Amino acid sequence: MPRPAVNVAVRAARAAGAVILRYLNRVDSIKVEEKARLDFASEVDRLAEAEIVRELRRAFPDHAIVGEESGASGKSDKVWVVDPLDGTHNYLRGFPHFCVSIGFLDHGDPVHGVIYDPLRDELYTASRGDGAFLNDRRIRVSKREHLAGALLCTGFPFRQRQHLDAQLGMTRALLQDAEDFRRTGSAALDLAYVAAGRLDGFFEIGLKPWDMTAGCLLVREAGGHYCDFAGRDGIPQSGNLVAGNHHLVAAMVKAISAQATPALLA
Repeated sequence: MPRPAVNVAVRAARAAGAVILRYLNRVDSIKVEEKARLDFASEVDRLAEAEIVRELRRAFPDHAIVGEESGASGKSDKVWVVDPLDGTHNYLRGFPHFCVSIGFLDHGDPVHGVIYDPLRDELYTASRGDGAFLNDRRIRVSKREHLAGALLCTGFPFRQRQHLDAQLGMTRALLQDAEDFRRTGSAALDLAYVAAGRLDGFFEIGLKPWDMTAGCLLVREAGGHYCDFAGRDGIPQSGNLVAGNHHLVAAMVKAISAQATPALLA
């Protein structure tokens, strides 16, 4: 059964999703700001985040919130981590792959997670110890134990182009055995797909907490595993993430670590 905190996050995610869909057919008129090189935010991101923050503040006034657009507010060991529109580049181009991601950390450990794809009306939810679900149907990571035949996913480090050569080396090494790669433009939704078994494994360089908190919990509660490029468990502070089932993650880490620079393994 969903926990009360998840119910609140679901309401918040659906409210944000309604904003996202409302503006979908008029993206040409949306105001867009380049926060940093190749890193964009739109007024839709901000409006969607405002809906989420409003719902969370109403239910949990003492909790802290870290939003991609609004930054950190409040002081607490209980923290909501919010990405109101993961896949902004896709959204602005009309590429139909983006989502809302809301995760909850208690003393740094992910406890609740919600990822909502408003286009497909697919709602991914998880709570620590309760399993992971897609629209109330239990989901599990894939059972593929080896890279041979694996369908993997990644994202290129557009914020950290200095790592591009290493990324291409990792991709090349994995493709020696893997079946193929997907590169979709939404790390949160990629992790949800790993949890649902649609993808076998995922890796990316330089993710932010709002990109991966909810997705990592989904993977874990779906029977999977996540770590950094050196194989250290937990949500990596470096943002260099590998996720999948336990066997496949071990194989991916072996291939990735052989191509990674010392900075990516730190």
